[in-house]
Amino acid sequence: MANNLTTLRNLLLLTLALLAGIVTAYLLSPQNNSTDQPMLKTLGGDFTLQGINGDVSLHDFRGKVVLVYIGYTHCPDVCPTSLAVISQTMKNLEADQRQQVQPIFISVDPDRDSPERLAEYSAFFYPSIIGLTGSRKEIDQVVSQYGAFYRMVDMKDSAMGYAVDHSSRIYLINKQGELSSTVAHGSSPDLLATEIKKLL
Repeated sequence: MANNLTTLRNLLLLTLALLAGIVTAYLLSPQNNSTDQPMLKTLGGDFTLQGINGDVSLHDFRGKVVLVYIGYTHCPDVCPTSLAVISQTMKNLEADQRQQVQPIFISVDPDRDSPERLAEYSAFFYPSIIGLTGSRKEIDQVVSQYGAFYRMVDMKDSAMGYAVDHSSRIYLINKQGELSSTVAHGSSPDLLATEIKKLL
């Protein structure tokens, strides 16, 4: 009887461990939120922000697939990772495909990210990435439109002064200027390229 109880207990623990592993793997794996999300239809829309050469609007790129990433230049990890994915994706596309794609990097840190700094930072990853910023009100409007979020975090013991916690997704906008899908942080350049090609 004792042996049966021990075996049953071990099987139960093994099953629980297996289920926990499956749930953890699912939660940690990159998820591609594509057009199957009903709420996606309510997000997106035109915007106008400031680049190094003046105002830039989403409608300026009608006829192109637009990639939008929202972050900031002092970001230590997720922004460089996502911009590197965009860069590698652009390099992997055919030349005629690249001409139909416009990447945009929007900063939520206007106090430190001037248009000049954004232009230099964006070009480091890929020459055609356009860096944009604006007033806090303008930025908040775009963040709200696209269902993103950010918040300032004080870092009193750091020379940086503060950091910014923020969502990390690449937004894909079709040639008609409509938000079509999003790609989660940690997704591969191959996955992003596949999503882009659906819209070309």
